[in-house]
Amino acid sequence: MILSRMTNIKPEFVEFVPTALEPGVLYISRRYKTASHLCVCGCGNRVVTPLNPSAWRIIERNGTVSLFPSIGSFDLPCESHYWIRDNKIAWAAKLSERQIAEVRERDSRDHDALFSATRLSIWQRLFRWIKGWF
Repeated sequence: MILSRMTNIKPEFVEFVPTALEPGVLYISRRYKTASHLCVCGCGNRVVTPLNPSAWRIIERNGTVSLFPSIGSFDLPCESHYWIRDNKIAWAAKLSERQIAEVRERDSRDHDALFSATRLSIWQRLFRWIKGWF
């Protein structure tokens, strides 16, 4: 059920995301690499976007923020899909079940690739450290 679609969102940089979120506020914690807000469709559901190369990233420009890629609330009843660009909400088309499955598969591959590379580099560093002892 769509109550009142928002057109703008205000960024607020915080250390900890508050328990009670205000509508129209994008809470960004650099320390914990996350951004959270209430779904901008007005349904009141919490949307959490982890900030890392395999998930979302924040771009700050001239006092505004953009969040990339789009936010697809496919697990929520509202199934909202939108972009946050320069503090504005740009609504995107609803995706089909097939498109959602493709997005999830791509996200899973991106996540696995990022963290596999991270684990490999840790092992490489450990190997070099051990090798340095001999």
